[in-house]
Parts: sequence; C-alpha cells; structure tokens
Amino acid sequence: METKVHVGIDISKTSFNASIPIKTKEGYKHLKYSNDIDGFKKFVAQLEPGNNCVMEASGVYYLQLALFLHEQGMIVSVVNPLTIKRFSQMRLMRAKTDKKDASIIAEYGKIEKPVQWEPRPEYMLQMQQLQALQDSFTKQLARLKNQKEAFVNSGIINKISNEILDLEIKHNEDKIEYLDKELLEITEEFHSDLFKRLVTIKGIGKKAAMCLIVISNGFNRFENSKQLCAYIGLSPRVFESGTSVKGKAKICKMGMARMRKLLYLCAMRAITCNKACMEMYARLKEKGKNGKLALIAVANKLLKQAFVIGNSQMIYKEF
Repeated sequence: METKVHVGIDISKTSFNASIPIKTKEGYKHLKYSNDIDGFKKFVAQLEPGNNCVMEASGVYYLQLALFLHEQGMIVSVVNPLTIKRFSQMRLMRAKTDKKDASIIAEYGKIEKPVQWEPRPEYMLQMQQLQALQDSFTKQLARLKNQKEAFVNSGIINKISNEILDLEIKHNEDKIEYLDKELLEITEEFHSDLFKRLVTIKGIGKKAAMCLIVISNGFNRFENSKQLCAYIGLSPRVFESGTSVKGKAKICKMGMARMRKLLYLCAMRAITCNKACMEMYARLKEKGKNGKLALIAVANKLLKQAFVIGNSQMIYKEF
C-alpha cells in the first residue's frame, strides 16, 4: 500500500494529539482525542487508506493505539523519542506544545520515512513485563544488601532492623528466582532451539540469552548485527573535529542500559573462556586500550556472535 501522508501523533497517558497534513497556510489539521477505545475510533474515522501514523515509543502509552491502528489495517511507525528530539533540534524548534510535537513527528515521517511497525507476539510482551519486574526487584535487592552492609559496618545494628532486612532480602531473592523460572518456561516453549544454541556461546548465560531473544524478537527484528548493536547502545561514537578536537571514543548510549550492563558482565566472563573474545581483549590491551573500552569491544563481539547463531541453525564452535 502506497503511503499518502504521514500523520504525526504525540501521545500521553490520558490523551493524544494528531497532526494530519493538509493544504492550508498552517499545513496541518490538529486533532485531540482521549487515549482509549472511543478516542481511537474517532481518530480512525479521520484517516484515509495509506496514511502512515507515526508516533514515539513513549513508555507503554503508545502500544494500545498502535495495536488498534494495526488491526484496522493502517500503516504504523514507532520511533525512538530521542530521534524525534534530535530531529527537532536540527530544525531549531523552540516551541514545546503537544500540537507542535505532533506536527514535528509528522514532518519527521515525511522526510525520514520510518519503517513499518509490526506488533510483537503476546508472549514477547509478557516476557518484557517479567524482565522489567525482575530488574526492579534486582535493584531493590542491591539497595537492601547495601543498607545491611552499611549498618553492619557502623558497628551497631538494631536486632529488629537486621531481621527485617534479612526477611526482605530473602523475599526479593525468592521473587527473582520465581521470575527466572517463568521466563525460562516461556522461552523453552516458544524458542527452545534458539535458546539452546545461544547458550553454546561461551560467555552468554541463560539470562543474557533470554534478554537477547526478547530484544531481537527471536532475531527477526534486525537486518544485521550493526543494527542490534546500535539499538542496545554499543555502537562506537567518535568525537573528533578538525585537528584540535580529539575527544575520547565512546559508545552511543541510545539503547538499553540494563542490557549493556548484562553484556558487560558477559564480556568479563568471555575473556576467560571464549577464544575469539580472549584474543580480541589481549590484542586491544597490547595496543594500550584501557580495560573498560576493551570489554565494551568484547561485548560487541559477543553480540555479533549471537546474531550469527540466532540467524542460523548452527551452534557456536571455536576454530
């Protein structure tokens, strides 16, 4: 279906603004609806076949509208909010209103022509929720353990405080273990073979394998490993200009902090057991690279290995 116009949608928890390009002085027809089924129906009535509805991935608020539009046969594109922010800055946009944001998103769609969004399977959304909940409990567990350590190091710890902290620590550990089992069951039900192949990569554990499956939608979401690395935020960003500006090379953190931390831990393990990663790490250290930068490169290497295994029927083998 040929795209006629790109409709920009700025969405929030309770409502959304839409900007539909029209031939007027202002250039857009601005509409506002409630972020619920009644608002969705009214909005669809204003659209024509071939319209591309472009919206930001604003938390979970965009999902119901995106699913509804997709079910109605509309073309939908979901883009990174940071991409829209940078697009707006490039055009020196100063105004910040819901209407203006919607028109900027529409302009972005017209110029950049973002790819069409496809809804993820329900089980993938369930895994995302379980992983997010597990991440929350993991952070809470770390805070509790740090709190107990601080009390112990003070030399004085209240008996009741100690008992409560021990109970809370055990409670969080039990919840994390339970979520692990639930995630593993879903993974083995829908991606058993892929999961088994991914964990053959030395350095990639069960948790990392499950996270990669969810992020990549079973390795069907990205065309190449560079796209996967960029999404997670492990792509290098060079900071140089002319002969005077020579900044440090950094990773482009547009992706997922939780996955980066997990891959960093995987890299630490991989440099002790994964031949290709061991050789890369040693080579970079010999060139004078610092340990952190070398580990990030190893994490990138692990992602590339995972992408190859994820898009083939092979298991990992060292040569």
